Amino acid sequence: MFERIKKAFARDAKDAFAPSSQLASSQVSEWAGTRGFAFSERGEGKGFSLEGLIGNKPWRMERGRPSRNFIRGEELRARAELGINEDVAVLIMNRPLKDALEKKAYQLYTDTLQTTADPNLPEEMRWLAMYQEFGWDELPAPFWSRYAVLADQREHALAWVDARLAALLMSWPEPGPSPEVPFMLMLLRGKAYLRMESTPSDMPTLEHAADVFTCACESALGGLATDIAL
Repeated sequence: MFERIKKAFARDAKDAFAPSSQLASSQVSEWAGTRGFAFSERGEGKGFSLEGLIGNKPWRMERGRPSRNFIRGEELRARAELGINEDVAVLIMNRPLKDALEKKAYQLYTDTLQTTADPNLPEEMRWLAMYQEFGWDELPAPFWSRYAVLADQREHALAWVDARLAALLMSWPEPGPSPEVPFMLMLLRGKAYLRMESTPSDMPTLEHAADVFTCACESALGGLATDIAL
């Protein structure tokens, strides 16, 4: 199950990029207009970007070349300047990606020939060492089979990953991303981030990814706008 993800570490992201999107710019632009998003094309074969506001906070979503070696083809990524407590750190990561990152980290630590740090290693590997994984019974077992939630504090994870967000993460439209496709949703440094493999691209997946990200931002603004009293 994890072989494709693990092999991607050995490849440069540039070499892994292979434009395969089936989305027409006019199709994305028309949909963005119905949602009140600003749309801009980034040049032929270079993807597009969307911009909007959530609670008067700016966010941006774009599709283009991958910024991580474990993502092949096209990457869909998003970022929102939420202005929440910068000490909060919560990550949602699909389990195959988490397992692949952990195995890679273990190989590096146990390889006696590894004398220098690989500059291509993603910072996600550091996060696995920094943050603890949490779980709770209020979310269904299938969610925990597909995703891992890591955080600096359990209370922060509980405040962010509510039932609505979890439901969206489990209801990708067909032929949306399978559980093995690299996916991450993060709260770090006062900002929200989304990063996922998006090849081939299709409108239902893009629309759902936008719903997932905007829901994640709304949940963070509602539950983590100020520090939680412990």
